[in-house]
Amino acid sequence: MLHFLITILNEVLGSVFFHFGYVSNANSFPQPLTAEEEQKYIKAYKEGSEDARNTLIERNLRLVAHIVKKYSSHSSDSDDMISIGTIGLIKAITTFDMSKGTRLATYAARCIENEILMQIRSTKKIQSEVSLHDPIGVDREGNEITLIDVIGNETESVIDEVELKIQVKRLYNKMKSVLKKREKTVLELRYGLLNGTSKTQREIAGMLGISRSYVSRIEKKAIKKLSKELEPD
Repeated sequence: MLHFLITILNEVLGSVFFHFGYVSNANSFPQPLTAEEEQKYIKAYKEGSEDARNTLIERNLRLVAHIVKKYSSHSSDSDDMISIGTIGLIKAITTFDMSKGTRLATYAARCIENEILMQIRSTKKIQSEVSLHDPIGVDREGNEITLIDVIGNETESVIDEVELKIQVKRLYNKMKSVLKKREKTVLELRYGLLNGTSKTQREIAGMLGISRSYVSRIEKKAIKKLSKELEPD
């Protein structure tokens, strides 16, 4: 379909623009067809006449120019807008159904406007996209900083945090499966694994009703067990 439209644009618009000059001026285009003429050319086009198709395009370019004028503030190039609008016109002529009782101009106006609006939205989207390599400032040494530099650092931080959480989860799983209940309790209290507050061996001894030296032995034994389990294969 796109190749077909481009071919028609090259055939029709090239000659039309040459003959009628400034495309942004709607008065440069030929007068629109009457209802009777429109029906005649549409019928001929449906029967395979390329001349009829070209006439339908040329005689509706005034409509394209009129609609383009409404959106002139969105583009600095009227010729481009006329071309985009004409693509909508060609689509309208190609898909128009006379049996529905609507004038071609009414149907074409919607197609032309839709084509222009799609182009405007596409252009705005492209303009709003920011390259990861665009400069966003300088560091203290005057070196240029790009967006990818910032995102890269943040990504590394996130990866480190995720890795830490994975290791902590692995440690907890090993503590549950390898350590005895008292060994697990001593490590949790000693290193603040429960609430973030670590206890001294003497404090733990008082809480469990055992000697400080016994707490020390339990701690060392528990750490030795975990170290063995967590060693890489």
